[in-house]
Amino acid sequence: MSQGGAAARKAAKPQDQGWAWMVLLATVLLQGLTLGFPSCIGVFFTDLQHEFQASNSETSWFPSIMVAVLYGGGPLCSILVKRFGCRFAVMLGGLLSSMGMVSSSFCQSISQLYLTAGLITGLGSCFCFQAGVTVLGYYFVQRRTLANAIASTGVSLGFTLWPLLSQYLLDEMGWRNTFLIFGGILLNCCVCGAIMRPVQLASGSLIQSPRPEEEPGGRAEEAQLSNGASSPHPELQQHTRRTACFQLLQKYLAFDIFCQNKGYQIYTIGVTWMMMGFALPHVYLVPYAIQNGVEERRAALLISVIGVINIFIRPLTGLLSGHRFFTGRRIYLFSLAVLLCGLSNFICVISAKFGVLITYCVIFSIAMSGIGALTFQVLMDVVEMDRFSSALGLFTILESITLLIGPPLTGLLVDITSDFHYVFYNSSFFLISAALFMGLSFCALEKKNKLKEASKVPLDNPSKYQYSEMPTEPQSESQSPPAVVYITSI
Repeated sequence: MSQGGAAARKAAKPQDQGWAWMVLLATVLLQGLTLGFPSCIGVFFTDLQHEFQASNSETSWFPSIMVAVLYGGGPLCSILVKRFGCRFAVMLGGLLSSMGMVSSSFCQSISQLYLTAGLITGLGSCFCFQAGVTVLGYYFVQRRTLANAIASTGVSLGFTLWPLLSQYLLDEMGWRNTFLIFGGILLNCCVCGAIMRPVQLASGSLIQSPRPEEEPGGRAEEAQLSNGASSPHPELQQHTRRTACFQLLQKYLAFDIFCQNKGYQIYTIGVTWMMMGFALPHVYLVPYAIQNGVEERRAALLISVIGVINIFIRPLTGLLSGHRFFTGRRIYLFSLAVLLCGLSNFICVISAKFGVLITYCVIFSIAMSGIGALTFQVLMDVVEMDRFSSALGLFTILESITLLIGPPLTGLLVDITSDFHYVFYNSSFFLISAALFMGLSFCALEKKNKLKEASKVPLDNPSKYQYSEMPTEPQSESQSPPAVVYITSI
C-alpha cells in the first residue's frame, strides 16, 4: 500500500519536469502569437487608410481597441479560468482570435474592423495569453521564475517575426487575404491549449478548475444569497446583493489596496500615465518612416529590430534586477528605463533617415526591455502576494484605458497638424513625466518612512506608507498553486 501511495504521489507531481516543459514551449508560442501580434498592425496602417478613406485617428482606433481589450480583459479571463480551467480558456481564445481575423478580411468599413479585429481578436488574445501564463503557476513551482522569464521571450519572437511576415504577405496578396491567413495562423493557439492538460493531484482532483462552492468564501456567499432570497424583507435581500457585489469587486479589483497602499497608488498612477505614450511608436513608426521615403519592406524591418534586441536584452535585464543590490530599488531602475524610452523618441524628431531610425530602434528596444522585464516585478514588490491577483486586475484595467485612448488622440493631432513629429513629442512627454513622477514620489516616500522610523512613531499598518519588497519565493511542493493568478506582459 505504501508503494502504491508513493507511486500516486510521484504521478501527482508534474511540476518542474516532464510535460511541464512542453507546456512552457506552448506558452512561448502563445505569447508570440498573441502579445507579439499587435506589433504588425503598423504595416497595414497606410493600406487601411487608403482602402477606407480614413484619417489617422480613425485608423488608430483599430489597434488601440485590440491592445486595450488584450490587457483589460484580465478579470474576465480570471473568471473563465476559475470556472472551466486554463485549457478551455486558451482554446476558446484561439477560436475567437481566428474568427476575428477571418471576419476582418470581409470588412467593408473601418468601424467593422473595430468589432472584428479589435474587440473579438483582442478578447481571444487576452484569453490565450493570460490563461497560458496562469497555467505556468500550476506546472512550475521551484523553477517558476525561470519559466516566466523563458516564456516572455515569446513576445520578442512575435515582435521580430510578425512584421516581416506581414509585409511579405501584404506585398504578395493584399491585406484582406493576409488577414484571412492570420486567422489560420492564430488557430494554432488551440493546439497550444490542447497541450495544457489539467494538473492531477493524488486524490484525482483537478486543481485548475475548482467548483464555485470550493472557492474561498464561496459557500459563505452562497449561504448569504440563499438566505437573502428567502428573506421576507426586500431591504435585507438588496443589502445582501450589494454586499456580494462589493465582495466580488474587492476580489478582482483591489480598490482598498489602491486607497491604503501609497506605493501601489503611486506606481499604478505612474504606469497608467506612461501607457498614454508607450504604445505610440509601435503604431506610428512604420507610417512615419514610409511618409519620409523609407521603402515599405525596410520600414517593417524597424519593428523587427526592436523584437530581436528584446530577445537578448529582456532576460539580461531580469537577471540584473534580481541582484541583491537592487533589492528594494527596482522601482528606480524601472523609472530609469521609462526615462530612457522617452528621451530616445527625440532621435526620430532629428531625422527620419533609415540609419537614424535603426539607431532609435536599438536604444528604444533596450529601454523597452527594461520596462517589460520589470513592470510586474515592481508590482510584486509593492503589493503583498496574497492580494497580487486582485491588485493586478485594477492595474491592468486602468492601463488598458490609456492604451485605448492614447493612439487615437495623437492621431487626431497628426490629422490637424499633418506632422508626424507630434507622435514622438507626445510619447516623450508622457514617458518622461511618468518616470519623474514615479522616481521622485518613491524617493519622497522613502525619506518619509526613514523620518518616521527615526522618530519611532508606531504605525498601525506599515503597508499603507511603506515601499518594501514583498517575498516572492516559489511555493513549496506541498502547497498547491494559487487558484488564479493572471499576469500580463509588455
